[in-house]
Amino acid sequence: MRNAPTILHLDMDAFFASVEQASKPSLRGKAVVVGGLGPRGVVATASYEARVFGVHSAMPMAQARRLAPNAAYLVPRFGLYRSISEQVMGLLRALSPLVEPLSLDEAFVDLEAGGTARDGESARLTGVRLRADIRAVTGLTGSVGLAASKMLAKIASEQAKPDGLVLIEPGTERAMLGPMPVRTLPGVGPATGDHLRRAGITTVDELAEAGEDELVRLLGKAHGHALYAMALAHDERPVVAEREAKSVSVEDTYDVDIHDRLRVGLEVQRLADRCVRRLRDTGLSGRTIVLKVRRYDFSTLTRSETLRGPTDDPAVVREAAARLLDSVDTTGGVRLLGVGVSGLADYTQEDLFAQAAGELAEAATEETVPEPVAEQPTQAERRWPAGHDVRHAEFGHGWVQGSGLGRVTVRFETPGSETGRVRTFRVDDPALEPADPLPLTARAAAGGLHDGAVGSEGETAGPEGERTRR
Repeated sequence: MRNAPTILHLDMDAFFASVEQASKPSLRGKAVVVGGLGPRGVVATASYEARVFGVHSAMPMAQARRLAPNAAYLVPRFGLYRSISEQVMGLLRALSPLVEPLSLDEAFVDLEAGGTARDGESARLTGVRLRADIRAVTGLTGSVGLAASKMLAKIASEQAKPDGLVLIEPGTERAMLGPMPVRTLPGVGPATGDHLRRAGITTVDELAEAGEDELVRLLGKAHGHALYAMALAHDERPVVAEREAKSVSVEDTYDVDIHDRLRVGLEVQRLADRCVRRLRDTGLSGRTIVLKVRRYDFSTLTRSETLRGPTDDPAVVREAAARLLDSVDTTGGVRLLGVGVSGLADYTQEDLFAQAAGELAEAATEETVPEPVAEQPTQAERRWPAGHDVRHAEFGHGWVQGSGLGRVTVRFETPGSETGRVRTFRVDDPALEPADPLPLTARAAAGGLHDGAVGSEGETAGPEGERTRR
């Protein structure tokens, strides 16, 4: 482990919900929940105002509605989230060539590798500048952790939330970790935590005192060794710039179980096409086609088929997925379907026979496959998802507050405006149409920081939100 806190972990605060609040003045300071709005939807992100009521990520949406009935419930806008994530990652890459993204809103940065920090003070100043530039470019806040290892930097950023900075000074790690619950350490989930609690181990200090041999006995060799090292604050993992994708997949959960075998087949074809589009977007192909089926009783079946060579041909993937479906009993109904491709490569080896057959199948599919019923329980919901952007010929830019019974309610406001007025229209109003999201800040509209560089010290915010562990 290094002797300076030059590993940075950035975690954007309640990212999806914060984006929605930044783009909608009427939701700022209000409880906002983003996720699937159907009966089986789950929470993707909840704003801090919603978390006060106990709402959290991965919670069933129905439970969230019971806890916070007056919150704003919105459908995710992943295209917008990705574009803002790219802006943030660009700021991180200006700091160092070693940036390891973990998700759209989270990443490690090796500041030492970029020459932007060599000791605690220079690391702290870099963290302050980064937070100020993220706010200037995106209008959002992020929490920063700085430490001598990845594990400790991530723990520090969690302590910094929301909108703060925590630096863990080298030499203070054991004292800081000791009283923390074992669940603080990566890899200690609910099951492992309960197992350790039954053995009388609830804190990191107690983990270290138990000793390596006892942890191996309790948890197995690999997990026991790793957990003992973490309890001693040992973490030698480097920041890895490129995390190679192992698979590309898509899946849908249906509000109502699908019983019609023909309908199941059509859904699998549609998912295969979506999977291939995502595959091509990454410039990859794959050899192994994977089908996932979750049945009415929550039992989940996975089937796979490995081709002779990698492909990104939609007809080949559709046919393989259809063959896999033939081996699955869907009697009783299906609640989830997924199609994935693994064994990824950056080239293709076309299966000419499958391709020739697929061209005919593709032509027939384009003419005969109907719009999936599960994606349009009503015309209004299909056309006007809650939270998505619209434009009206007379009233301008707005966003959908809700829809149903042939009506759609729109609030007309923009990221830089005052709270806007609400109006209701017919869902087929010709003056109303979907629109692209607007930039969250004037700086984002102008292209962000010049040359992707992090701003100078003269542009930074003050030390508000900083906390240093000594």
